[in-house]
Amino acid sequence: MKHGRTILQHERLMLTLERLSLSIVENTAAGQEICIIGIQEKGVLFSDQIVHHFSKIKHGISFKYGKLDITFYRDDFRRRETPLKAFTTDMPFLVEGKKVILIDDVLYTGRTIHAAMAALLDFGRPESIELMCLVDRRYNRHFPIQANHVGITIDSLEEAYVKVNWDPEGINHHVLLFPGKI
Repeated sequence: MKHGRTILQHERLMLTLERLSLSIVENTAAGQEICIIGIQEKGVLFSDQIVHHFSKIKHGISFKYGKLDITFYRDDFRRRETPLKAFTTDMPFLVEGKKVILIDDVLYTGRTIHAAMAALLDFGRPESIELMCLVDRRYNRHFPIQANHVGITIDSLEEAYVKVNWDPEGINHHVLLFPGKI
């Protein structure tokens, strides 16, 4: 097993979650209804944390929270040797005319976000879509996609791998960078 280097420790990650939650408040008008949507599966673990923090400070902003599965919107789902496991989409609302905050843990090539935006349009035409990611890898984009809300930006080699570990007990969340795929 390869050992990763910690690039975001628990204490700093908790501050980052608070900062990102505040950035939603700063960029949203009071009284505006927004939709916070986590991308299954790893983006949902991150969006659960954001919703937890945002709920405490929302300052008159109402929101709906959804979880979006993009399995069959991915451009590589037929190119794999083993079938992909689909997750559940839990969005009992439409995004028509609403501001959407789309959340994923790591932004790298942009392919996941591209698929998520295609899937999202099945739920209506949003007024706008903002992207939030915990880690922006910056290089090697395949699509011209950029996050509006970023926890940490890193520059890494193409073969490197970023892993976000969410501790079920909430006492040791952290982000690791591995030199290669684990």
